[in-house]
Amino acid sequence: NRPILWHIMKSYAAFGFTDFILALGYKGEMIKDYFLNYDLLNSDFTMELGSKRVERLTTAHEEADWRISFVDTGQETMTGGRLRRLAPYLRDEERFMLTYGDGVCDVDIRSLLDLHRQSGRAVLVTGVRPMARFGELILDGDRVIRFAEKPVGNDSWINGGYFVMTPKVLDYLESDQTVLERQPMERLATEGQLAVHRHAGYWQPMDTVREMQLLNELWSSGQAPWARRWGEGFIAKAG
Repeated sequence: NRPILWHIMKSYAAFGFTDFILALGYKGEMIKDYFLNYDLLNSDFTMELGSKRVERLTTAHEEADWRISFVDTGQETMTGGRLRRLAPYLRDEERFMLTYGDGVCDVDIRSLLDLHRQSGRAVLVTGVRPMARFGELILDGDRVIRFAEKPVGNDSWINGGYFVMTPKVLDYLESDQTVLERQPMERLATEGQLAVHRHAGYWQPMDTVREMQLLNELWSSGQAPWARRWGEGFIAKAG
């Protein structure tokens, strides 16, 4: 009953990061509507239909301190182009964090920021192990000797999102059609400006209906791995 975007933002907010910029594109109006009506969707209230006066019956939600900027970045704009359109809001920052809107992770957000500072590089990316989409049959001739459900993929690391960047990266973005993960990242890597944090914990994209069902089941069970650090984050925020 929560959009995946909320889960991603909640993971950042748990570590004290509550100032968000959403690069909107396809169905961006639905995201605007969701947050414009957030109080009503997440509160009990009494409403007088004639005057439309609303009296809240429950206290403010935990997200009351979130500050969200909604920026339309185009329907067909690519990943680098969307970031480029956010340049007016990012140029004066010492550093900022960026992630995609389709995957959850239990990475320590505060540690990412510290690692980026220590690296001295323009960009830090979170590297994750790819998870195979299908079970694996371990065979001996015509006999299955072991059935491995959802085995971890090979020894490679892939881009898991959850970046930390300096505004320097904006100079690598040429147009709306720039794909962040291609020429800009390749150039940053060649120039020694791309650092990585190898995250061995939980990471799960939501690219298919099956993956959406998996994430919904985990959340409904109360065992969502990406939410396990939320309590730790609130402690860190208070300190």
